[in-house]
Amino acid sequence: MTFSIVARDAVNGELGIAVASKFLAAGAVVPWARADAGAIATQALANVRYGPQGLELLASGVSAPDTLDRLTGDDPDADQRQAGVVDAAGGSATHTGPACIPWAGGRTGPGVAVQGNILTGPAVVDAMLAAFLDVPGRLAERLVSALLAGDRAGGDARGRQSAAVLVVRAEGGYLGLDDRAIDLRVDDHPDPVPELARLLGIHRLLWETADPTSLIVLDGEIAAEVRALLGRALAGRRRVTIPPDTSRTLPGSPRPPGDGWTADDQAALRFWSSVENLEMRDAGDGWIDPAVLDFLRGSAGG
Repeated sequence: MTFSIVARDAVNGELGIAVASKFLAAGAVVPWARADAGAIATQALANVRYGPQGLELLASGVSAPDTLDRLTGDDPDADQRQAGVVDAAGGSATHTGPACIPWAGGRTGPGVAVQGNILTGPAVVDAMLAAFLDVPGRLAERLVSALLAGDRAGGDARGRQSAAVLVVRAEGGYLGLDDRAIDLRVDDHPDPVPELARLLGIHRLLWETADPTSLIVLDGEIAAEVRALLGRALAGRRRVTIPPDTSRTLPGSPRPPGDGWTADDQAALRFWSSVENLEMRDAGDGWIDPAVLDFLRGSAGG
């Protein structure tokens, strides 16, 4: 009922899973991961105990193949299970029980395991593995690219319904308080994999910080444009004062008001950014992130 990919980023050690299925909220069942331990996908007649039990084994240093052998060896219904495992060292393993509904099977590569059942054919997992190995970039994008490739190759033989991506790294979650760097789900949608890719783009916009090398100075014509856009975006809205973020060092050294950009303008930009959940993109007084400027132009009709 599902196709999934489990993988490790060899550069930064991130671990993740992406899954798609003709099944409501596959992301609530299939993906399990823990930073510095490993990642697991459990599917077909999914045994959700594989998640916590497998992560405990991986955290204790058991390899991906041995973890999968232990999980299936202790499971009387292993013939109906399918699972993929990757460990923190990049070891990988996949299991497809002989009683899984065809087409069912899996593939492994360095730091990656791909598997699926009730698929249109083996081209699905072959395309997924090839896409993951061929597409450069960050782990989440590579995982979703693999899902897209599998979907285009036929995907789930029954159709489409849900998709999800989970990526973990140490202190990678909200405010650094957990390891869930990316945890996105499309639980019920006619075309869930492209929708998941769209959500990943929004996540990058809202959660990532500004690039110090690309900041734009708020002065002259840019300052005038941003002021006008903010005027339209905030028209009729009751404003509150949002204090500057003192929990982290912002990428732009603060610039004193002047040359067309005032303290009131900065306060308006900070308030609008908070309304749009763009606080992580705060570049510092007198600066704006190009991604924020593009979003402001689009939302305010610039």
